[in-house]
Amino acid sequence: MKSAVLPQVRVDPELRAELESMLRKGETLSEFIENTVRSAVQYRRARAEFHARGEAAWQEYSRTGVAHPADQVIGEMRERLKVRRQHLDVPPAKAR
Repeated sequence: MKSAVLPQVRVDPELRAELESMLRKGETLSEFIENTVRSAVQYRRARAEFHARGEAAWQEYSRTGVAHPADQVIGEMRERLKVRRQHLDVPPAKAR
């Protein structure tokens, strides 16, 4: 598959100067823009998937009337986080 070129974007000279001042050593403006676009696409995909899961859960609730208490769900999420942190050898978060 051939690579494609993104459209040029006109920006104020001040924004371009600020952007160039933020580039890492050896990083090009094109690399920065490509990485930023990739991050934005990944974020929007994750957001769309999150909304789709929420809509599916709502539809399931509407169909069945079965719900789970928030305390139960949060407890399960905390347990999953605890296990994941242990797997990654990350110290536990401080209690609030």
